[in-house]
Amino acid sequence: MTARGQEAAALALHRFGFGPAGGQIAAIAADPRGALLADLNRPSAGELAVDLPSSGASARAVSDFRAEQQAQQKLALRVKKEAEANNVTPTMSDAAASPASPPQKPPNQPPPLPQQLLLDEAKARFDAATTADIGFVERLVWFWSNHFCISADKIMGMAGPYEREAIRPHVQGGFADLLQAVESHPAMLFYLDNVESMGADSIAGINRDKGLNENLARETLELHTLGVRSGYTQADVTSFANVLTGWTWINPDQPDRGGEFLFNKRLHEPGDQIVLGKSYPDTGMDQGRGVLGDLARHPATAQHIAQKLAQHFVADEPPPTLVAKLAKTFKDSDGDLKEVAKTLITADESWSPQRQKLKPPSEWIAGVVRITGAQNAIPIGRIVNAQAALGEPLWRPPAPNGYPDTEAAWIDGVPHRIDIANEFAGRARVIDPLALLDSGLGPLASPDTRQTVARAETRNQALALLVMTPEFLRR
Repeated sequence: MTARGQEAAALALHRFGFGPAGGQIAAIAADPRGALLADLNRPSAGELAVDLPSSGASARAVSDFRAEQQAQQKLALRVKKEAEANNVTPTMSDAAASPASPPQKPPNQPPPLPQQLLLDEAKARFDAATTADIGFVERLVWFWSNHFCISADKIMGMAGPYEREAIRPHVQGGFADLLQAVESHPAMLFYLDNVESMGADSIAGINRDKGLNENLARETLELHTLGVRSGYTQADVTSFANVLTGWTWINPDQPDRGGEFLFNKRLHEPGDQIVLGKSYPDTGMDQGRGVLGDLARHPATAQHIAQKLAQHFVADEPPPTLVAKLAKTFKDSDGDLKEVAKTLITADESWSPQRQKLKPPSEWIAGVVRITGAQNAIPIGRIVNAQAALGEPLWRPPAPNGYPDTEAAWIDGVPHRIDIANEFAGRARVIDPLALLDSGLGPLASPDTRQTVARAETRNQALALLVMTPEFLRR
């Protein structure tokens, strides 16, 4: 085992995973690239073996919860009005007399159902990241989830199931399949307002005097596939939006299949449509599938995805040669994302010793938990709150383009990480911070960093200083 091998191993775990845990640097030092490739080849890599409700079940549960809340509020208002009419002050027993009245809140009551669903999903996601041997596939899941983002602020119950159902099964499959899964998922259709989009000449459009919503079509072209300034026009957006009419869901208030996908022909704009110069016949839902299939294989999509992957893993301004290699693999393999990931790992440009990427808050937090062994000591609610406090609330990006992936977006918030570092250090099970420095950074740690950690007055201070060092903050 050489120092160079250990340095490459530490680099691999920080750049392509969530940082080392335990003796991982030594474990993969003989062949760091091989370890990353092996992570790709694990059976069911990226999937979660968890017993959590589907997106449809979650949507129905949230709909029922909110309906019950509304009924309770109306009942309380009715009791109040009746009491006022009789000049009687309502009491707790008045409200309790009705079977629909809410029970008294016990101490330490769990969060309301929508928040609890989100926390359960967050825990499954975070556990997968902090317990992974390597973490490369989990990083790919996080990348694609941000690329095809939705917001829990708009559809809380579906945020986690969407990632499990639309993203995870396809992160090592074909991009065309991933794109189809994402754009037809009820969470995306609701997030980008397609559930009520209808063609002007559709049956529903004529009867309801409503019309087209272009959000899903525009973001699919601009963010998910071709990228900005790639040659599409406003006419393409409008035509594609007409293609996607009828892609909707069953309203979650329906008890059987509420929250599930539905193609509603009555909403669909009749007739052929021209998108990017190609005519697509009116074949119902297959018309949209045809457009998505061609977008997935468009050269501009290959370039756009290659640029984003290289920027995410390697540098804010990635080497053009690396981007070219990724784009070529994307095109040559018909969008095989596993092959693209292999090209990323095997390209020499990906292994530059200059660590130019600042870890965003979520990855940094996952790395802190991994290195300190505090997986079971920090409640998931505290982790979610920490992400929010640092400006990256889970599944709540500010816009459909997701969270930014450059240093400029996160550098000003780095000083605020010290409070999180201090709190998490207090929960760590590690006894010797210097030993932790060797297992977590190894040869990446500079003499100054080693000296800083060694001079700390307390164990907790040493741990907090360690995770705030430049070597730990960057990948």
